[in-house]
Amino acid sequence: MAAGRVLVVEDDDAVRSAVDRGLGVHGFDVSSVPDAEAAIDIVARRRPDVMIVDIGLPGMSGVELCTRLRGLDVDTPILILSARDQVGDRVAGLQAGADDYVVKPFSLDELAARLHALLRRARPSNTATSVVAAGPLWIDLDRRIAKVGDDRLDLSRREFDLLSTFAQNPGIVLSRIRLLELVWGYDFDVDTNVVDVFVGYLRRKLDATGVERLIETVRGVGFVLRVA
Repeated sequence: MAAGRVLVVEDDDAVRSAVDRGLGVHGFDVSSVPDAEAAIDIVARRRPDVMIVDIGLPGMSGVELCTRLRGLDVDTPILILSARDQVGDRVAGLQAGADDYVVKPFSLDELAARLHALLRRARPSNTATSVVAAGPLWIDLDRRIAKVGDDRLDLSRREFDLLSTFAQNPGIVLSRIRLLELVWGYDFDVDTNVVDVFVGYLRRKLDATGVERLIETVRGVGFVLRVA
């Protein structure tokens, strides 16, 4: 059985061919296209399990493609590839709805590991319906609904997973590495500020409800949900 169906959206023929071959060796069922419009057409016909999107696509950029797909309620995990390693570029991709960001040049082994991690997080569990309450937070894990008091939060899938993790561990300081394991499914070292970026997203949405700041930074360690 294939590790998962991957759609690669990359306009560089050499890079696309190398990724196709490399992921095929790792057991993935790989399809690839050179531009965003072709990707949208494929996703409309048969959604892949995970996508790899180059940020510098011709016409519609990778960031614009992410925004378009999320606007169409496509929740397929997306990993962005980019030659740019600036924080602003990473943030733009994540804000557009991407789940991960890899800078070129990259290792195909690491790329495959990141895809496996995204797939682990995306696959539904068979656990019974569970509701978590932590301070003013109320979270229905099964229906993926989060509220602060009577205010329902508009969260991306990754934001919901992160908030749920905090809510299930109130008062416990969680390191960035631990959060990467619990929320992103990584079991390997990752040099990224993705946790800080998504904590920032959550804080802004929680602050907008008027609630006192819930997620605190523990300098040099990580983050904690304070509910008392």
